[in-house]
Amino acid sequence: MQTVRVIAILSALLLAGCSETTGAREPLQEPPIVTPPSPTRTNLENLPAPAKKVDIAVYQFPDLTGKNEPNDNVAVFSRAVTQGGSGLIIDALKRAGGGSWFTVVERTGLNDLLQERQLIRATRQEYSLDAMKTLPPIRFAGLIVQGGILTYDANTITGGVGASFLGIGGNAQYRRDVVTVGVRLVSVQTGEVMLSVTTTKTVYSAGISANVYKFVSTDKILQAEAGYTRNEPTQLAVRQAIDLAVYATIMEGARSGIWNFSNPAAAAPLVSEYIKRDRPGDVAAIDAPETVKSF
Repeated sequence: MQTVRVIAILSALLLAGCSETTGAREPLQEPPIVTPPSPTRTNLENLPAPAKKVDIAVYQFPDLTGKNEPNDNVAVFSRAVTQGGSGLIIDALKRAGGGSWFTVVERTGLNDLLQERQLIRATRQEYSLDAMKTLPPIRFAGLIVQGGILTYDANTITGGVGASFLGIGGNAQYRRDVVTVGVRLVSVQTGEVMLSVTTTKTVYSAGISANVYKFVSTDKILQAEAGYTRNEPTQLAVRQAIDLAVYATIMEGARSGIWNFSNPAAAAPLVSEYIKRDRPGDVAAIDAPETVKSF
């Protein structure tokens, strides 16, 4: 009786899945949404305002891993991580403190910007009465953000468990990958590396399956399988690692005197929490210095 009950449950699951994929309604179609904020991104956006907004530039933030998407069965030439790191870190810098921390100047598309400005000047000279009116100068930055997605280590931990009894069984498997992001700040005036921060984010994948292989009569066999797999999106893991790197950069900059919070007393608990959570072995002073370096 117990065997028949298990078979009935598995059959119902399989039929339900087939009805969803073969019905008139299109399966797996969801409307686009704005990427939901992670806890790290929320902390980054809620940072207190700085004493002075900083001009900063990002030329590139490349994929330095050299890794292709991992696959145990066939060779895959798709990259393991996103190639749009520049867009992710620019977004994180713009969101820091609700946009109060950094003025990000355009550098990834600098050639397009210069060409458009040249087109404006040429058009004005030929057709506009304001031919002598010059364009305002392009804003320059005091700091350059460099770095990239440093490593992607696949299958750092793998495992699973399974069991079968009288032709009825199931198993579960999991895998853990690790992505590492590095960010450094370089002074335009001196070329000195002012700060360097490295963050790591794990990427989990898990799968569960069940199967039945049983004689229901002397000449009839029932075979059924069902499974479910969930993979954490790699690009979201990279985004979270970049968000944390920008958050840590702001905290380390406040501690080293590169910049200050507009209200150091209100920011002191955040700096203290950052040290205890992410830098537990650091015995440096928690309070942010009063001096600020200019760029």
